[in-house]
Amino acid sequence: MADSGADGRSGAGPRIREIPAGDNRPRLVCPDCGFINYENPKIIVGSVVTWRDRFLLCRRAIHPRKGYWTIPAGYLELNESVIDGARREAVEEACADIEIDALLAVYNVPRISQVQLIYRATLRTPDFAPGEESLEAALFDWDDVPWNDLAFPSVHWALRHFDEVRGMASFAPRGNPPDDAGAY
Repeated sequence: MADSGADGRSGAGPRIREIPAGDNRPRLVCPDCGFINYENPKIIVGSVVTWRDRFLLCRRAIHPRKGYWTIPAGYLELNESVIDGARREAVEEACADIEIDALLAVYNVPRISQVQLIYRATLRTPDFAPGEESLEAALFDWDDVPWNDLAFPSVHWALRHFDEVRGMASFAPRGNPPDDAGAY
């Protein structure tokens, strides 16, 4: 019998790793009530944002990769659409009001259990500023992008994929580049 807590309830929730009946992989299961904790990948949403021919990048004020440059992106919140999440991230990181026009890429990063949905977007106005998660925000010409100081491989991928479809009204969303697939 499990020990009762101070509130009289037993157990501590899902804490036994086992393969539940009808499943094919180990999960955390509560031995008291049978609840199964399904751990699922995290969804990242973000945008390659431009103003005319310049790219909006943010210098991260948070870990991981604090001090490195990135596109506005982050975790999708519960009960939020992916488009709304991408817009929210632009506000949080760059105080930017963006207009999203297309899904640019879907990246799979199994090592850290992420699926990244990256959009192509433009600033509605040239007004932006560092948000709560950024040390600074700036617009860069393509040749001035701080390539050696980008925070993550997927930032490189997204910028390169943007360049591939620059000026195209429609295109198929890109995926992990084969040469960079193991970069994470």
